[in-house]
Amino acid sequence: MGKIRWGVVLPQGWRSDLTHLSDPVAQFEAMVQVAREADELGFDSVWLYDHLQAVSGSAETTFECWTSLAAIARETRRVRLGQIVTCNSFRNPALLAKMAATLDAASGGRAFLGLGAGWDQREYDAYGFDQPYPSTGERLTRLDEAAAVVTAMLREPVATVEGRYHRVRAAQNVPTGVQRPHIPLLIGGSGEKRTLRTVARYADACNLTDHTDPAFYRHKLDVLAGHCADVGRDYDSILKTASFSVFTGATDAEVTARLAPHLRGRDRAEVAAGSAVGTPAELVEVFGRLVEAGMEYFILYLHEPTDLAALRLFAREVVPQLG
Repeated sequence: MGKIRWGVVLPQGWRSDLTHLSDPVAQFEAMVQVAREADELGFDSVWLYDHLQAVSGSAETTFECWTSLAAIARETRRVRLGQIVTCNSFRNPALLAKMAATLDAASGGRAFLGLGAGWDQREYDAYGFDQPYPSTGERLTRLDEAAAVVTAMLREPVATVEGRYHRVRAAQNVPTGVQRPHIPLLIGGSGEKRTLRTVARYADACNLTDHTDPAFYRHKLDVLAGHCADVGRDYDSILKTASFSVFTGATDAEVTARLAPHLRGRDRAEVAAGSAVGTPAELVEVFGRLVEAGMEYFILYLHEPTDLAALRLFAREVVPQLG
C-alpha cells in the first residue's frame, strides 16, 4: 500500500457552516481561505458537496459545487479538487464530462470527477429534477450509464455511448483534460449489488462513508474485489477512499466542547460510530485501524470547518503518524 493521502471538505453552507457570516462575499472568501490553508498544510485535496440547498431545510447560503471549484482552482497551487459527490441527476453526464475537462485545464491537472446516484428527494422536487422522483433502481441504472458516458468522454476526444437514459453520439470533448491517462472518476456509494459493480466497471476510486468500524470497510472491499474479478478489473487499480466528519481538539475537554452542539440526544460513542472523534492520539488509532482494513485515502469534514486551528492540529499531529 502506498502513502496515505488526506482530503478536506470545505465549508460551503450546506451544513450551516457559514451562518456566522452574513455577507455572501465574506462567506465565499471563508470557503476559499480554508482551501488555501489546506493547500499550504500539504493536504492532497479539497472537496465540496454537490447540494443546492442547506440540509437543515432553512433558506441559508449554499454555494454551487462546480462553479465554486473553478474559482478555488485559481486560488490554490497544488491541492486536487473534487466533489463528494456530483449528483448524476443534476447535470447531463456529457456536459459534466466537459465541465470536468475544463476544471482540469483551469487547475493545471488537479481535478477529480466524483459521481453518485443522488439521494435527497427534497432537492429533486424543489428544482424539478427527474419528476417524479425516480426509484433507487432507476437512479442506479442512470448512474451506471452516466459512468459509461463520462468514462468515454474523458478518454477519447469523440465518444459514442448508447444507453436507456443517457447517450452520446460522436460527442466531442476537446480537450479531454490535462491529466494522463485521464481525469480520475470517483464513484460514491456502498451498495453491494449495483454501485460497487459500477465502481469495478468504470471508476478509478470508490468512496465509502459514515463508518469508523474496520469490519464495514473490509466487507465492502471484499465485495468490490469480487466484482473486479467478475469483470476482469485489477482491484489494486481502484483507490479506496472514505469520508466522514471529524471532531478533534488538543485535549479531551476541547473535543467534548466541539462535539457537544452535535450530540442531539446521542452519547459520544454513538457519534463515534460514524464520525472520527478524539484527540490526535486517539485519531491516529482510529485511522490506523481503517488503514489496516484497506483504506488508502480519507476525505475529512472537520467541525467547525472555518476554525483553522483544528485543521492545523490534524495536519501537525495526525497526518505524519500515518504517512
